[in-house]
Amino acid sequence: MTNKELIIVGGGPAGLAAAYTAAQTGCHVLLIDRNPQMGGQLIKQTHKFFGSEKQFAKTRGLNIAKKLISDVETCSDRIEIICDATVVGLYADQVVNVLHNEKYYKYHFDALIIATGAGEKMLAFENNDLPGIYGAGAVQTLMNLYGVLPGQNIVMVGSGNIGLIVSYQLIQAGVHVKALLEAAPKIGGYKVHASKLRRLGVDILTQTTIQRAIGNGCVNQIETIELDDSWKPIKGTEKLIDVDAVCIAVGLSPLYQLLAMGGAELKYVPELGGMVPIVDGLHQTTINNIFVAGDVAGVEEASSAIVEGYLSGLAAAAKIGYQQPDYQKSIADYQQQLKNLRSGPFGAKIRAGLKKVEAKTNA
Repeated sequence: MTNKELIIVGGGPAGLAAAYTAAQTGCHVLLIDRNPQMGGQLIKQTHKFFGSEKQFAKTRGLNIAKKLISDVETCSDRIEIICDATVVGLYADQVVNVLHNEKYYKYHFDALIIATGAGEKMLAFENNDLPGIYGAGAVQTLMNLYGVLPGQNIVMVGSGNIGLIVSYQLIQAGVHVKALLEAAPKIGGYKVHASKLRRLGVDILTQTTIQRAIGNGCVNQIETIELDDSWKPIKGTEKLIDVDAVCIAVGLSPLYQLLAMGGAELKYVPELGGMVPIVDGLHQTTINNIFVAGDVAGVEEASSAIVEGYLSGLAAAAKIGYQQPDYQKSIADYQQQLKNLRSGPFGAKIRAGLKKVEAKTNA
């Protein structure tokens, strides 16, 4: 068994940010990611971010990933990186079990940050397993990483920011987005994104969902149906749309499984995407010296994940004896940045969810 000061699970925006601030204090970090390269979802995001200059406003996601990776590389003497590795176990004696190159390795840690992110939710409808039905993340991976179109005629299901942005990216790539379906009475994402789609002729159909997919060997059509105010299907409103692909963008669920294995207290909070850990103001869970950052603590924008990473990296390092001179000032700054990102009407749901998981005693 190998001893490590700080282990970070997940090399997305939160994990990279945490590794950087922790290493800046002098702490030695082991950063583990299951993908072939660091960057998480950012490496396939070509759109520009909102927020302030501190959160890389007006910078494309893939360029934010490059910046975060570059920062980590400046601390290469204190940050060890293992890619293509999956943490498959978290145990009470502060040990993680890692599968890498078909071998298992055990690491003991002084502190741990779990930044595993979130996974895509799937929508239940008839024949939802036909080839040609994708999650939004899969569509972004095909287009933005490998230059492969998922289809020529596509319907998007879900009007959150991911659904709106990916729809626009599909149109930019030459794909015909025939419609965008949203089960709710109004769109879930920013109006600026929806307005671009409407100007390009995309039908945005609210209170409408996909009832079934049709095809022999792959999807050729979908059947939509309208919903009443109680979310029940309205018989007689069925319509067929010819497609060769469907993109599902109905939200994300935190990847909390390691936390559950380790015994952290969890709570189901729909505003945050599902099961999330109870945490204190420094993002420490109910298990001493185990912290979280990013979507595993509640699904938000990548900007929030980055700031949470910076904060938890400093907090975890300080907990094991690596406290920088301006620690309190830096922590206060990151907490204020998060407060600003969650302000306004679009942050109301996140604020409500966070109140449900604030630890009363865990500082």
